[in-house]
Amino acid sequence: MMNAQCCFCNPILNDSQAYVIPPNKVSYALVFPQCSRAPVRRLLRCGKYFLMLRAHQVACSRGGRELFGGINFEVGSGEALRICGRNGSGKTTLLRILCGLTSPAAGGIFWKEAAIDRVREAYWRDVIYVGHASGLKDDLLAWENLVVAARLSGRGIDRKQALQALQRMGVAEACDTPVRTLSQGQRKRVALSRLCLGRPVPLWLLDEPAASLDDDAVKSLCEILDAHLAKGGMIVHATHQAMPLTARRNLQLDLGQGSTC
Repeated sequence: MMNAQCCFCNPILNDSQAYVIPPNKVSYALVFPQCSRAPVRRLLRCGKYFLMLRAHQVACSRGGRELFGGINFEVGSGEALRICGRNGSGKTTLLRILCGLTSPAAGGIFWKEAAIDRVREAYWRDVIYVGHASGLKDDLLAWENLVVAARLSGRGIDRKQALQALQRMGVAEACDTPVRTLSQGQRKRVALSRLCLGRPVPLWLLDEPAASLDDDAVKSLCEILDAHLAKGGMIVHATHQAMPLTARRNLQLDLGQGSTC
């Protein structure tokens, strides 16, 4: 068996440090007891291993009516899950449940085999959530918004790092502009620039990430998402239109059906 390297905390783990569980048809399961940031990962046959987000029998009710129920899925390293469904089917609500911002009526969400409500702070350090609304402060400049967002997630950045993130999303010209004066497309690009900040964060949860973006911006976004997946990251995105992502496995959850494929 080959040595394995974690793309998020970088320890090198050899045969004596990994407990191997017999393989299934797709992957080898590995437990890395000396890797505090990743107690459970799976090692693919190509030699790369991954974290895992799991939903088990998740249900949500609104106004006494079940919005969805019996939701089960697993998303691992290099994989993308698209959540789709008609308006009002609960796509945004499910993303908020995955973030830990809303509690499910039943079932649970697990990260590295731990319920997220038991490891909330550690989980949030491993997550970036970009909602349908931009979440930006209108009176702040674009780069100042990124600095504030980074600080709220426990990361410190400066104007130069914020500008580099804005450049990757093709909105560098808005760096010193108050957000209130930006178009909806520019605001969306500024919000998505959070994906390009600082240390790698493995799990990205995105609500309608391509909304209000022009074709060039969608292309830039897909390149950023593909690069994240290639490094072993994970993406869960709610969208009406499919995005051409180059993932190890592209999954789809239709809330009208409650199953993944």
